[in-house]
Amino acid sequence: MLGTNWSRHLGLLAALGVLATACAQQPEAPQPPPQVETEPPRSPAEDGGDGVLKLGYVLPETGELAFLGPPMVQASRYAIQQINDAGGVLGEPVPDIVGGDEAGNEQVANQAADRLLAEDVDAIIGAAASAMTLAIIDKVTGAGVVMCSGSNTAPTLTDYDDDGFYFRTAPTDRLQAPVLADTIVGDGHANVAVVARADEYGQSLADVTAEALEESGATVALSTTYAPDTTDFNATVQQLAGANPDAVVVIAFEEGAQLIRTMIERGLGPDRVGVYGTDGLRSEELPNTVAPGNPGALADMKGTAPAPAEGDPGFLDALRDFAPDLQETTFAGQSYDCVNIVALAAEQAGTDDPSVFKDEVVEVTKDGTACTSFEECKRLLADGEDIDYNGASGPLDFVDAGEPASGTYEVWTYNEQGQLQTLDTVESRLPEAEA
Repeated sequence: MLGTNWSRHLGLLAALGVLATACAQQPEAPQPPPQVETEPPRSPAEDGGDGVLKLGYVLPETGELAFLGPPMVQASRYAIQQINDAGGVLGEPVPDIVGGDEAGNEQVANQAADRLLAEDVDAIIGAAASAMTLAIIDKVTGAGVVMCSGSNTAPTLTDYDDDGFYFRTAPTDRLQAPVLADTIVGDGHANVAVVARADEYGQSLADVTAEALEESGATVALSTTYAPDTTDFNATVQQLAGANPDAVVVIAFEEGAQLIRTMIERGLGPDRVGVYGTDGLRSEELPNTVAPGNPGALADMKGTAPAPAEGDPGFLDALRDFAPDLQETTFAGQSYDCVNIVALAAEQAGTDDPSVFKDEVVEVTKDGTACTSFEECKRLLADGEDIDYNGASGPLDFVDAGEPASGTYEVWTYNEQGQLQTLDTVESRLPEAEA
């Protein structure tokens, strides 16, 4: 929800020197073979690092996505604790993470990024919202600092010109759209309207969903957007009704409850047409918010959302032991994995210089010996092995663009009692990741 082929950096240069011996008055001795003298390992000062990996975050502490902040922040802190328990990175402990609020506001997010850059952080975890990442990515990557988001899904970020400094552990919405389209067409719908909030999340997901619907054989009767702060949806619903769809896809956050309520009032509820949502609407509270006292109003509404992958089954229990007051856990595993792959990349590169260790981030997620913790992976690296980090959110197997090759998605629905239920779990894989 809420974006370059890599080469392994060796860091050692060899200088050839030829040693000769000769002695006046003595017969000339045979020349020994050339010897290879290797330079000593590069010190941090020589490559721009200072020997200490410093991390910061730009995550929602306030604003409409504030509920996502605590799990992502606490998971990052938990990862740092485990890294330090395993001896730290490059033999030094990782300091406490430096915090910054994105607040769902571009100005606030930029101020947070400025503070972190002034603290000379090597990597930033975040932002949570794709729109907030796009607000700060040029500033951060332009300063030569790595970014890793555990929740960005906007397709725009896949090919963004970030000089190889941006990564994400959440799968792109290019993977969710085909699952949603197949669900809609599989239900027998052929004339579909798409309505989305006019931000990076909504517009990007609407675009790839419309494309996937057409590839699945459906007609996109209408694709429209609305301002995220809209409170009166009559004009939007009138547009939808004019398209005469047999299904409507709603890509929204909490404001989507008012939009769907207006749809029901105008005869576009789930009892009349197919109504489908995405991860921004998946909530146990949605039926009661849309129609208080009538939980069956959303019966048969369906949707898709990223599902927990088969990662570390004990991660969430361990995280709650670390942060007992934590309620929400959305994107916790992905944020935890961001911290670990950044730390492992620095360990593999032998430096905390982001311009160097960025080239190792993709490499530590694939094509090596599988490992599931920083401690285990670090031990393998010390033994000279390539590693394939499989973390709390599951296997990552990054493609060259610095994002997961596949994603697992839940197909969800509401029953007559307004209860949220899982209908299916589907894996989706990027075409470029197919063998």
